Amino acid sequence: MKVLTAVLVIAMLFVSSSQAARIADVTRLSNQRTNVITGWGLVFGLKGTGDGGDFLPAMRPLAEMLRRYGNPASVMELGDAKNVAIVTLTATIPATGARDGDKLDVYVTSIGSSATLRGGRLFVTPMEFRFREQSFLVGWTQGAITLEDPSTPAVGVIKNGCVLEGDFPNGRADANGMFRLIIDDPSATWTMSSSIARIINDSEDGQIWAWAISEKEVAVRIPPAEQQHPDGFISRIQRLPLPIINSEARVMINQRTGTIVVTGDVEISPVVISHKGLTISTILPAPQPTTRTPVVQTKEFVAIDTTNTGGAKLQDLINALDQLKVPVQDRIDILKELHQTGKLHAKLVVD
Repeated sequence: MKVLTAVLVIAMLFVSSSQAARIADVTRLSNQRTNVITGWGLVFGLKGTGDGGDFLPAMRPLAEMLRRYGNPASVMELGDAKNVAIVTLTATIPATGARDGDKLDVYVTSIGSSATLRGGRLFVTPMEFRFREQSFLVGWTQGAITLEDPSTPAVGVIKNGCVLEGDFPNGRADANGMFRLIIDDPSATWTMSSSIARIINDSEDGQIWAWAISEKEVAVRIPPAEQQHPDGFISRIQRLPLPIINSEARVMINQRTGTIVVTGDVEISPVVISHKGLTISTILPAPQPTTRTPVVQTKEFVAIDTTNTGGAKLQDLINALDQLKVPVQDRIDILKELHQTGKLHAKLVVD
């Protein structure tokens, strides 16, 4: 009873989510994406685990920094400075964008001979964003380094270590009042993109404000009356309900986890399957059945054409494999063989 209840709850969740699907659930705005900012700097305070004087790429910037602060020193004089390491820095601006003063986690990686950054602290360092071969200063970072994984001590993180010096907005319309909706890969088809365009146009009294330009993209023009304040129009579009669209026939296999996911109406051609001597056994009880006197029918070959119309659904094969109690890896091998011989009428995606 508990198993049945769990199955019913899961089924209800799927029904509820499918009825509540919106355009925003399967799309994003074209410039609504993450961005990586980078930098490089010096970590101080290491207990003899720094790059050392023999690693000149670390000693040169250290000498330059000391010169800027009025305490010049040569690379030779810094030969015993084994408490300093040169590092690269990366931080990710989220897809929702960021604003002046926001703080980001910064990941720190030693690029010299330093074996560990434990106990180190990053000196104040600029962070830059590169765009079309140009660099822009977007923030500053500093702080104590924390090792997230003790097995990789040359990599650490500074929590909230980068403070942005300006706005970094994402998800905006362009200067012409246009934006694009990018459809998530699992849903990207011409059927989906054209349906989204039609739904948008129907919601705006049939005027043509949207059109599909590829399987993944729908271009949308903001009505002139709303271009000064497009937030209401964009929000309205994202909330539009999305009807259930039949998925393409696809079988997705994750060989590492043994997961098989089937979408759409997958069919297979008539086929007879025998695999590693596995058999189907069905018990037909006598008029007065007992566990001691069953009638057992054994099949070493499974014919898949239950409709007698020259084809069958993949569900028929799954039912047969369930009866055979076929292990997951063997099921994967059978599906791959069916696809290779042209009997499985679906896209096969193997990870």
